[in-house]
Amino acid sequence: MNSPVFPRLAISIAAILVGFTTYAQAGPPLICHPIEIGQAKSLAWIDWNQKGSGGYDLKNLTRETLAILDSKTSVLVRMETLRRATIYARHDPQVAKELLTRLHERAANSDAAGYSEALAWFDVGYLAETYKQWMVQGERNPANGLDGYAWVKKAISLRGQDPEMEFAAALITLKGPESGHRDHARKAMAGATNDPLLAQNLASEFRHETVSKLLTNAPAGGSEQ
Repeated sequence: MNSPVFPRLAISIAAILVGFTTYAQAGPPLICHPIEIGQAKSLAWIDWNQKGSGGYDLKNLTRETLAILDSKTSVLVRMETLRRATIYARHDPQVAKELLTRLHERAANSDAAGYSEALAWFDVGYLAETYKQWMVQGERNPANGLDGYAWVKKAISLRGQDPEMEFAAALITLKGPESGHRDHARKAMAGATNDPLLAQNLASEFRHETVSKLLTNAPAGGSEQ
């Protein structure tokens, strides 16, 4: 990308807390907005809008997703991988359930072993929230009734300062809770000064607005979770 990233972000957080695009206008951001990951490896991407030729083989989805997540890759790569996995998993409820179940078992096993794994809890929490944005509600959605945001917050508490996790949590909480959302957005933007790829994601456009403007939208309501 030739355009400079940091000059576009070199504006005070207070100054960008004006003029927002609402969540409803933007669409489901965990699904509709690709995450910039540079040259890092994620799931192979096949345009899900195209029918008939070269679809993704769903029998490989859980195995390939876990292989990427188990490689200790960055949070941004995890976000993009889980976004793609959700788009694919929507086509098969059993595959969707299998992937979510495996990720939850992986996180719970880390607790049982006495070393709660922050990235494992992040993965299952973020996947649950992407499922909620993309799949129908009810018994066909394996994330129905799950609080993925609570698991992402647990991951943040275990990991400590991590602007990329704060970025993920800010996207999740665009509709509230307001206090949590603003705190996540502030920490993500502050951390972007030392994370060029995160800065690039904040400066990218989503429905004719920068992501930074989307994140600084104060939710109109929503109860604390």
